[in-house]
This record gives sequence, structure tokens and C-alpha cells, in this order.
Amino acid sequence: MKYPMRRFLLTLLWANSSAFAADNLTIDASHSAVIFSWNHFGFSNPVARLEKIQGNLALDSRDLTQSSVSVTMPLSGLRTGDADLDKRLKSDEFLDAEKYPNITFTSKQVADAGQGALTITGDLTVHGVTKTVVLKAKVDKIGVHPLSHAPTAGFDADTVLRRSDFGVSKYVPAMTDELFVHISLGADLR
Repeated sequence: MKYPMRRFLLTLLWANSSAFAADNLTIDASHSAVIFSWNHFGFSNPVARLEKIQGNLALDSRDLTQSSVSVTMPLSGLRTGDADLDKRLKSDEFLDAEKYPNITFTSKQVADAGQGALTITGDLTVHGVTKTVVLKAKVDKIGVHPLSHAPTAGFDADTVLRRSDFGVSKYVPAMTDELFVHISLGADLR
């Protein structure tokens, strides 16, 4: 596989430095997902994914607290494994994807939580409502990807959200208000 000269030179410089400062990485949708689950009237715990994730990661590996992330999650990428449930969740009964086609997250602060862990505080907008949320994140790996030879970073994060905080309260409390969210994010220099 051939790489443009600029990318090749950036990769060489990056690989030969012990650390790099503030590189803008692009989120790799094929290696990223937001997975969430909820309790369905006490009977089961369905799982859904948000795919087609777009965004950028301004990464400072010397001081991760100086990093930031901005993510857009189109509701067109919502998948449960059941087309009828996908359609229902995207309807105005729940997320109203026609009126609010995207979920967004923009970090405001990144704090070191020790041993490769981070606390990421940011603004999450769902269903037209913006709230501050806190993600408990961990660094999976920062380095040069062995196949693409591009500078790459990977993170995982978790949080619990209350859907009623975002105006999505159908069937609460019979169907749980809490959404358990897991994020797996890969980003690289493109």
C-alpha cells in the first residue's frame, strides 16, 4: 500500500519522537462505536449501537489533559438488530431523528484519573437538549498502527445517562430511565 509523501514523513517524525504534541486525529468510524443498553420492563436488557461516528480528536500525548474530542453520531447509524425497533427509536416517540438527526459530544475538560484512566467532561446534545456528562475513560493504546503505519489512538469510555434528562421519557419508570453507555473510539492521522 502506498502512502502520500506528507503522511509518510509525518509518520516517520511521529514514530521517532518519544511523544508528540497536539495532533489532530480523525475518528475512524470502522473501528468506533457507541453501545448502549437499557432494561426493558424488567424482562431483558436490549443493546443498540450508534455507528457512522464522525469527529476529531486533538491529542496531546505529552499531557492528555490538554486533549479534546468532538464527535457527531448520526441517528441514521442507530442499529439494534431489529429494523422495526430501529425505526421506532428514530421516530418522534423516542429520539425524533427527523427533527434531531444527530447526537453530539464536545469535551470541555480532560482530567488524569491515574493508571491510564481519564475523566472526560463535556456537553452531550440529544433530542435538542444539551447536558454536561462525565465519561470514565481509559487509554487503550497510542502509537503507530502496524498495518496503516499511521499515528493512531484508541480509547474506551463508560457512563450512565438518564434519558428523561434529554426529554426522552416514554414509558419511564416501567422501562428504565438509565442508559448504560460504552464507547470504543479509534482515531488516526489521515
